Amino acid sequence: MVHEITDANFAAETATGTVVVDFWAPWCGPCKMQGPVIEELANEETDIKFCKMNVDDNQQTAGQFGIMSIPTLLILKDGKVVDQVVGYHPKAQLQKTLENYTV
Repeated sequence: MVHEITDANFAAETATGTVVVDFWAPWCGPCKMQGPVIEELANEETDIKFCKMNVDDNQQTAGQFGIMSIPTLLILKDGKVVDQVVGYHPKAQLQKTLENYTV
């Protein structure tokens, strides 16, 4: 399951464990392609929490992390950014990236 998060609950939702945050917007073509991949991974990777944040509605957090292009995936470990992936990436490529952050 992918959790929708906002500026208001970002810190609480990403404070513990490994969390992938998908920064996206409804008008973004590559975001529409990335969304289903994130959904699939969320159903398979039980050690990782997956969240998505609409950058149009949550500009404060996007600005805080310098999100300039979407989709951008931030990988956080216990509230700290440990990796960033920009642009569309197929499932196999994301799985390989996430291998470094699973228990």
